[in-house]
Amino acid sequence: MTEISERLVLSPKAVIEHLQMMEREELLISCQDERRRKYYYLSHDINVIVNLQKQDGVTLPSVVGDQRARFTRNLAALGRMVRAREELLENLEQLEREIESRFNEIVRTREIVAVDDRDLDAILLPLSHVDLTIVELEEVSSLSTDELKQRLGSLMQMGFVERVNDRYRIRGTHGE
Repeated sequence: MTEISERLVLSPKAVIEHLQMMEREELLISCQDERRRKYYYLSHDINVIVNLQKQDGVTLPSVVGDQRARFTRNLAALGRMVRAREELLENLEQLEREIESRFNEIVRTREIVAVDDRDLDAILLPLSHVDLTIVELEEVSSLSTDELKQRLGSLMQMGFVERVNDRYRIRGTHGE
């Protein structure tokens, strides 16, 4: 069933339905192995003759025509995907420029707002990415628990950081 499904580009359900119908009509016989896989065999020799001539002015579709249509669909889909990727890359480049600009603005104004370089690097920048617990902040900052708590308290008093449950985050990052 899997092999037929892949070769004919049909859903497994459609293949199963056709195999069951051919078994009912006694064109196929089947047996199962110990893993309950079902194998189908022709019940007798069958000769199939395919004639692709015009019938009453109608041309029957050919395998080549089907493959050409499939090839064309694949080319069109590929074109759409490449254009979507190019658009995403362009958006990503713009986002990277905006991130760099925002970072430079933060570095430039940190002294004006009295933020220590160590607070910026060890606490504020990691929190700008994701909310973190005190344990997670210890891991990324390499500050002792006491020093971290003291610096977090100071940053909370300044209005840069807030604590929600057991996590710290940049104030106002969640639309609250």
